Amino acid sequence: MSESDLRTVLEHVGEGFDLGEYEIAAYLVVLEHGELTASEIADRTDVPQPRVYDTVRSLGDRGLVEIRESRPMTVVAVDPEEAFAGLRASLTDLVDDLESLYTAPERETEAVSLVKSRTTILRYFEEVITRAEYELALSLTPALVGRFEDELAAARERGVDVELVVTPAADAPDRRTYDYGRIASAARARRGVTTPLLAVADGDYSIYATQGAVGSNPDQYAVIFNRSALGFLVLGFFGTVLWTTAETELLADDETPTLPRRYASIRRCVKDLETLEGDLYATVEGRDVERGNTRTVRGRIVNTEHEETEEVASVDVETADGDVVTVGGRVAAYEDVEAYEITVARDEAP
Repeated sequence: MSESDLRTVLEHVGEGFDLGEYEIAAYLVVLEHGELTASEIADRTDVPQPRVYDTVRSLGDRGLVEIRESRPMTVVAVDPEEAFAGLRASLTDLVDDLESLYTAPERETEAVSLVKSRTTILRYFEEVITRAEYELALSLTPALVGRFEDELAAARERGVDVELVVTPAADAPDRRTYDYGRIASAARARRGVTTPLLAVADGDYSIYATQGAVGSNPDQYAVIFNRSALGFLVLGFFGTVLWTTAETELLADDETPTLPRRYASIRRCVKDLETLEGDLYATVEGRDVERGNTRTVRGRIVNTEHEETEEVASVDVETADGDVVTVGGRVAAYEDVEAYEITVARDEAP
């Protein structure tokens, strides 16, 4: 389709939906009743009596109703399937042609975005949830839990470990009647409407928002970290601030980890390791704390450290050379390696 043809179709589609307030009111009431006189339309809507005739004739010109010139004049609804058939076909063709014209914008491999549109914020929350491959950390309102219930259930079905904070706790679904196990591996409720909302997929892709941003406050916003080095802040905030202060347990984390397993959170990794017996091995992808270069460590896990405050968590890995390397989480300072991803397995390093 040429550019001039596209413009013509766009104009046609625009005209097809260009209905005024009176036209919309009259059309809906006729559609509901099937057949009405002009005075009956005036009685059932806010369309002034003097404007009814012009309004229904406009609808007739668009093919949305049929006008019978009787006494009194009768307005009959046209089946929407028939009335909008041409418009639907034009719209379908238009979308196909616009899609072929569309050039996808280049995506930066590392990006931080600020968004204020509620629709866009919700779309990003859904995208983070559906993109998760092995680990998902979430702080959601009860309404958002309901909105993304199917997406969360699908994540669990594909083996994603899901830690969920529901806020405010007073509105969280009752754990006695709600199946948290369907959507999460572990769930807690946190008191307070000031608790921020967030979602982090695999420690890599995240969104952070105020509750007002997904409500009705247009002045509040969300920040999206897509493969950004700053994204770890969201995961760290979740683990050390939100999770530790969410005091109401909704779903206990009593599942035995299935190996091999990948982790983005050192905290989560260490807590699982403490429940497992026998020789365990790890492959760590990360960065040397002192030199800053990319570093991969493989070997047997010989020790773990984990404080109740969640502020300290580390793993000691003995390599094939007999060296013991201490692995910490993001922004590690005391350890040898800052881990981005840890894979744990039995028998040998994965």
